[in-house]
Amino acid sequence: MTTTTLAVLVPLLPFLGALAGLLLGRTAPGFARPLAVLPTLASLALAVTVAARQGGGAPADAATELTPTGSVPIELALHIDGFAALTAVVVATVATCVQIYSTGYLRDDPRYPSYAALVSLFTSAMLLVVYTGDLMVLLVGWEVMGICSYFLVGHYWETPEARAASLKAFLVTKLGDVPFLIGLFALAADTGSFRITRILGAVAHGGIDHPTLIALLLLAGVAGKSAQFPLHTWLPDAMAGPTPVSALIHAATMVAAGVYFVARLLPLFEASQAAMTVLAVMAAVTMTGSAVAALAQDDIKRVLAYSTIGQLGYMTGALAVADRGAAVFHLLSHGAFKALLFLAAGVIIHAAGTNSLAAMSRMSHLRDRVPDAYWTMTVALLALAAIPPFSGFFTKEAVLGVAEHVVTGHTEHAPAAAGWIVLLAGLLTALLTAAYATRLWLLAFRGSGTEAPDHGRQPLTMTTVLWVLAVPSLAFGGFAFRVLPDWFDGQDLTPTLTTSVLGTGVALVGGIVTYATWRHTTAHALRVPLGAVAAHPEGDAGQVEAEAIASHEPAYGDVAYAADPSDPGRLLLGRLHRHAAVGFHLDAVYSALFVRPVRAGASLVRFLDREVVDTYVRGAGTLPRWLGAAVRRAQTGNLQTYVSALLAGTVVLAVAAVLVATGA
Repeated sequence: MTTTTLAVLVPLLPFLGALAGLLLGRTAPGFARPLAVLPTLASLALAVTVAARQGGGAPADAATELTPTGSVPIELALHIDGFAALTAVVVATVATCVQIYSTGYLRDDPRYPSYAALVSLFTSAMLLVVYTGDLMVLLVGWEVMGICSYFLVGHYWETPEARAASLKAFLVTKLGDVPFLIGLFALAADTGSFRITRILGAVAHGGIDHPTLIALLLLAGVAGKSAQFPLHTWLPDAMAGPTPVSALIHAATMVAAGVYFVARLLPLFEASQAAMTVLAVMAAVTMTGSAVAALAQDDIKRVLAYSTIGQLGYMTGALAVADRGAAVFHLLSHGAFKALLFLAAGVIIHAAGTNSLAAMSRMSHLRDRVPDAYWTMTVALLALAAIPPFSGFFTKEAVLGVAEHVVTGHTEHAPAAAGWIVLLAGLLTALLTAAYATRLWLLAFRGSGTEAPDHGRQPLTMTTVLWVLAVPSLAFGGFAFRVLPDWFDGQDLTPTLTTSVLGTGVALVGGIVTYATWRHTTAHALRVPLGAVAAHPEGDAGQVEAEAIASHEPAYGDVAYAADPSDPGRLLLGRLHRHAAVGFHLDAVYSALFVRPVRAGASLVRFLDREVVDTYVRGAGTLPRWLGAAVRRAQTGNLQTYVSALLAGTVVLAVAAVLVATGA
């Protein structure tokens, strides 16, 4: 089989598995697990084969016209370069791990067949985005992922949180998709094609008339899909879905699609200095703001959600300094360790027997109860914190290194301002990332919260997947920068001394300061009365603490710890903590600026429809109704009455005729 034929089968097999799963899920539920795992596993094998054949060499291109449009043709095209080949392998690997993991995590879920089919469809859509060479076909995969995320995030639709989260994810991403679609049409109008290779050729020859406008329109869609500021608020709420779905969305699909799209069309964005500066600012605000927010979260999945937003900010930062190699390098590494983090968190939640006990302040003695999650999550957190020799160190250092090259003038593909913005924000985020990674590890595995019931050992399918993902989390970065430079446009991925020392130094400072703060807060943990805790069993620990201080209760006797007595994040952030815990009130701002005006407008339209339009409609029907009532009363059905009326009418007519004749 040719490489292009194999490449067509890579997204096709999960699609066929999804179709079969939806058709047979109810009638033959026993086939649900094989239909979920086997097609995705076969797709992974084919993706690896395609990558081996591609070998980082010349891109493989193939196309056939999908439908005649009369103007800009839409083609079923493939464009497989080193980036596409490696990204497809990571997508298929994470999707396969998620499907295997889900067979244990959702083994008692009655809706597992539909869930597994939607995960396969999700995977197929992302693989289509990765391999396609036509932007309209890419848009199909882009939108299919959006609808799949709506259903998967809302899997537990019985809970109001899941319903609200699925709607929010769908609407916020669609808000970005509208200008994204306009940008695609404007790009096609300038170049006369949706083919990526032809568009890049037009860019190289100066054939784009409005590069800034098009780039900014496309960035709106990227911000929504990849959860970048200001359209990032849907991603933390999406944690209401099953944990394996979170792993799939955060590690390999959907949020990675926006970054991958910009990497595909990077020369288009380079054609506009303004767009590159906007991209740099967006990346800087995203990575630093999300890192601060992660330091204030109590829910383990929300910490990881804000972490994803920040790591995506690193990728967009690399793109802002015109280096797609560093961006995709970090995307691949992040896919492995972030999937591991979420799936390990799922083991922790599964051990508690519920999807709601994810608060780190309530975790206790987890190191001994879930040793697989403990060791593998430790590896993943070290990779996230970019501590050498774990994979995150090499890939994050690649981003900082290219930003330094822009600052020092070694490249002129990006403005120097963008280099400074990305470099400084990246170093600050490295400090904060190590801080919240250390905090998560301490609170989750060495915390003193309320111990949840022990539900025994986890299924082998769940724990095995953790160790599989631990391998690339540990070794991918060190392996890739030596072996795979040809896959990244021939770029040298060797870490540079300056940024390596700076990045590792600030990360160590962040981790050590957080550990010291945790030791201090543990030793001096605030004790509050049992009544205060009982009054706020689900409430904010800060509120409990504040009320305890105000009440001047004694510190000894029959007392209990506050919800998070040893949380170092509260002390490190100070007064900023309560604002960071709610995402700096962005949801409230959006509610005031958009939601309330839209609802007010809808209420006004409803009032006008009911009280004005309906009044005219009702008035138009009143007169005929009155006339009809009068005529209906005259129709008594009595023959004598009709004859009497006839005679009376005849007499009246006769008298009138006589009067007329006399007058004449």
